[in-house]
Formats: sequence, structure tokens, C-alpha cells
Amino acid sequence: MTEWFEQWFGEEYHVLYPHRDEEEARRAVALVQQAAPWPEGALVLDLACGAGRHAAELERLGARVVGFDLSPSMLRRARVGVRGPLVRGDMRALPFQPGSFALAVNLFTSFGYFRDDKEHRLVGRQVVDSLRPGGRFVLDYLNADHVRRTLRKGTEEVDGGGASPEVRVRRRFSEEGKYVVKEIELGAENRSFQERVRLFNPAELRGLLENEGLRVDAEFGDYDGGPLDDRATRTILVATRP
Repeated sequence: MTEWFEQWFGEEYHVLYPHRDEEEARRAVALVQQAAPWPEGALVLDLACGAGRHAAELERLGARVVGFDLSPSMLRRARVGVRGPLVRGDMRALPFQPGSFALAVNLFTSFGYFRDDKEHRLVGRQVVDSLRPGGRFVLDYLNADHVRRTLRKGTEEVDGGGASPEVRVRRRFSEEGKYVVKEIELGAENRSFQERVRLFNPAELRGLLENEGLRVDAEFGDYDGGPLDDRATRTILVATRP
């Protein structure tokens, strides 16, 4: 069975999310640099690098970046702004030598896509293996508690402006309540897609990382370094491989 993330992250994604820009990437990477600084020339893994906006900013700040993503379309876009190697593959099977990286980042909820939590744990294990002792991992995820409080079932948005086709977006929780589901219809193209992301709360994410041997050293609730409290919109965890 083809998974949703194998179909969705193509050119259509950029039509729907034009606001995910370089300024947002600068804010996110500035927090990474503050919380998990790397030495000049350190090897950094951008896991699920997408179009490369974070990887380009990491390079600007002196890192040697390896971008990793499943989407050929995303990697083609990343090639425009990223100097370092870009590798296509599945994050459940990282093709890197153990201990390769001083830092790994997984930014803007590029995790939680799988139906079985064993696969999420497998990703954590792969990341740990790829880090050298003392290496850091920064995970930037949605705050599931915030999503549960603020999402109204059946929320619908329609965007018919500009040059893009009419887009309808419906958000809902899965029947068992473990996932937030976004159903996307591109009207003029008569095409539809689905995003499906696991609602890991902050405690579950900490537990996932700690169970794979990482030590969680810091946590934040937004890109400005705010606290991970009831008002936080993000769950940003900084962890170290002992």
C-alpha cells in the first residue's frame, strides 16, 4: 500500500504552502544554533530536508550539511540553494555510517507519518546510530496538546485567489484520535491528497527519544525560545547522545 507521504510532497505542496519561507527557516535555525551550537565545518544531517530552506541556513552559519528526503521534487528544489550532498531515501533506513554527524535536525513536523509506532521508534534508533557520541538531535514538532484544544472538527478553508487553483482543506482527527488528518482538494486539477500526522504529545516525544538512548537537555514551545507550556504552539526538543 502506498503511504500518503509518498504521493504528497510534490509541486502541489509548494502551491499550498508558499508561506513556509526563508525568514521562518532563519528563526528555526537561529534557535538550533543557540540550543545546540556546532563547531565550524561540523557535519550536520537535515533529516526530511524538504526544499532545503533550513539546510541552506545551516550552511550559511558554517555547517557542512547533508540533506535527506524521500521526495525527488523536494530534492530538486533543494539543489538550487544547498551546496552539500542531497540524499534520497526513507528515514527508517538511513544509509550513513554510524557516528557520522555532530548534529541532526528534523524540523517543521517532518515526523510522525507512520501508522505503527514501531516505525517511529525505528527512526529514533536510526538517528541515534548516525550521531557521534556527544552529538545532538533537535526535533521540532507540532504541539499535540495545542492542536487538540484548537482544532474544530470539519474545519474547512477555501483558497481560490491568485494564480493557484481553488484549494479546499478539511482538518479532522482520525477515528481513534491518534492522528490529525488534513484532506486537501485541488479543484481545478480534480486531485486530492491527505496529510496524516501522529499526535505525539510532549511527554510521548520525550519518552520516544529517551527510550532510544538520548538525553533530553532542553525544550522550547516556539522558534523564539519560549517555554513549552500550555500556550506553546510547537514542541522543540534538544537531545544528546551520551
